[in-house]
Amino acid sequence: MASPLTDLGVEAPVLAAPMAGSPTTPELVAAAAGAGSLGFLAGGYRTAETLGEQIARVRSAGVGFGVNLFAPNPVPVDPGAFRAYAGVIAPAARAYGLDTTETRIVEDDDHWAEKIDLLLSSPVPVVSFTFGLPERALVAAFRAAGTLVVQTVTSPVEARAAEDAGVDVLAVQASAAGGHSATWTPQHTPPAMPLTDLLGAVRKEVSVPLVAAGGIATADTVTEALAAGATAVMVGTVLLRADEAGTSAPYRAALADPARRRTVVTRAFTGRPARALRNGFTDRYDGLAPGGGYPALHHLTSPIRSAAAAANDPERINLWAGTGHRHATAEPATQILQRLASRA
Repeated sequence: MASPLTDLGVEAPVLAAPMAGSPTTPELVAAAAGAGSLGFLAGGYRTAETLGEQIARVRSAGVGFGVNLFAPNPVPVDPGAFRAYAGVIAPAARAYGLDTTETRIVEDDDHWAEKIDLLLSSPVPVVSFTFGLPERALVAAFRAAGTLVVQTVTSPVEARAAEDAGVDVLAVQASAAGGHSATWTPQHTPPAMPLTDLLGAVRKEVSVPLVAAGGIATADTVTEALAAGATAVMVGTVLLRADEAGTSAPYRAALADPARRRTVVTRAFTGRPARALRNGFTDRYDGLAPGGGYPALHHLTSPIRSAAAAANDPERINLWAGTGHRHATAEPATQILQRLASRA
């Protein structure tokens, strides 16, 4: 696995992906390091203060790690479409005593400037960006600070632009990935393409190292991705039931439920295309959600999702999951990662 990652002491080619919200914890990141790998803290949806606290906890463990940020790339929602959707999902909100019809439109940048200041003032080993491409000057600033820069891409076009911006490594995400697509054009759902085909298409356009992501959940899929040109892979869904993950109880139960066999790509929760386990919310509202509107729709549905998790109700939670979700197991993360890397 000759790549800039080996300079950081990464020995195993299976990295732990950042999973925004509760699943990624400092303990999960530390466990990845214990497997000879590298884990990423998820900076998305966190304030700089909270992210700083998590960074301090990982640093106290004395391990290498990365931090992922959502690069601002908003798709402002049409106010009329927002109000209409708020009315459509009002029955789901009322089940928890909430009223979406009075929700104001929030278009924010996820505390971008504050988190950038944090990571430049106290550099971390690796920083990765998702949803958009930072300016070339910012990439250069991170590299000058000694931070390895990873950019998530979903197409050869994005890969070329990222390489031109000076990033060190590309995380190539296929459509089989759980959670949000990292596409830079979220108005359009990326076409379904096998990960190995996407890696081949990207490799023709760029020369920087590639990390493969999307649907990887077995040792065989790890070796396939490495054979297709990746220097490492990144996994998320297969870690959701790990002992160290912060995944909620109803989310864990849904992943283990043999009746939940299907994932769907939906905009119902946030406006951005995202792969999730099919549930009552996706069945009822996916076709009614505006084709865009991130982050406004994320803020609109967030209280419903939080209330559903607290009520142990999986039918109104965003059950992000990739196509390999049936391989997620309840055991220590180190064992999961070592098993995945066993044939690499």
